[in-house]
Amino acid sequence: MAGSDTPERTGERRALETVLDVLPRSVRAKKAPHGSSADLIVGDESLRVEWVGEGSLGDVRPVLASSKARRPDIAVARRLSPGAREALTQARVGWVDETGAAEIAAGSIVVSRTGRTPKPPQRPKRWTPAVAAIAEALLCGTKATVSSTEAATGLSTGSCTNALGTLTELGLLEADAKRGRGSARRVADRDRLLEAYAAAVQSFPEPIALQVGVTWRDPVAGLVEVGRRWSKAKLNWAATGAAAASVLAPYLATVSSTEVYVDAETIVGLEATAAEVDLRPIDGGRLTLRPFPTVTVRRFAEEIDGLRVAPWPRVFVDLRNAGVRGEEAAEHLREVVHDR
Repeated sequence: MAGSDTPERTGERRALETVLDVLPRSVRAKKAPHGSSADLIVGDESLRVEWVGEGSLGDVRPVLASSKARRPDIAVARRLSPGAREALTQARVGWVDETGAAEIAAGSIVVSRTGRTPKPPQRPKRWTPAVAAIAEALLCGTKATVSSTEAATGLSTGSCTNALGTLTELGLLEADAKRGRGSARRVADRDRLLEAYAAAVQSFPEPIALQVGVTWRDPVAGLVEVGRRWSKAKLNWAATGAAAASVLAPYLATVSSTEVYVDAETIVGLEATAAEVDLRPIDGGRLTLRPFPTVTVRRFAEEIDGLRVAPWPRVFVDLRNAGVRGEEAAEHLREVVHDR
């Protein structure tokens, strides 16, 4: 593993060191000789180890899509999501992450560790709600210019200028030249922007929420009916999560609960919004109301089959926070959007 400190080699080194750290001290383990097809020698076993980055389900899917002969014995990441862990386990690929969690079963080697619960993620530097709003707009197809983002989001010229500058400095926007004809900025890599945006949004403080009791047999149809009443009362709203995905990119067989963004900034405001359609707060209720998180989510919401839905990047993030099946639905949504 000697050589220049490229990102790839840094990942390789981190992967090997992480696996070595979770193995019992009594196990004989060492890095494989240079030129070997293996990466680690553990006892009598030769193992291939691969770094998969942050550890989302999307990060491990390329590994699982390769032929069995090319798959690693162990996949390593910063922090594997529940969906990524389940997918690797089902494919019989061992996994380890930097929290110390591990599940390895290769030959005579069996390791199972729960790891330590990490601290809540810190917001990536320079990501503000305004930057997140501009990222959402760009992911939805808005041009990376001040005039286009200002018109799309309603944010000030200064906010748009600063946000585009931040995304450029983070390497998420690029241009062929600093000035002149080739200076127009564009998204460098949509998947990379989506992942950076998702990581930033997930690190923001937990928003207020209100759970409301409903007796709907069909949650999506019930939400459509309630939404009509909100719209009639001139209250802005947009479904997210599984309900929104059911019309944007159907994947889950059933939708058991619903999440909605509404124009309210306080618990009292959320309660008033619920009362407008004769709904009452109840712990464990199947309808959750939250304030609109950004101006873009409010402005880019659209009606599909009677259901008003949040823009797809925000639905993607909310799905990823909804457990293993939610992660799978989020990746399906990404694929559907990419195929358009």
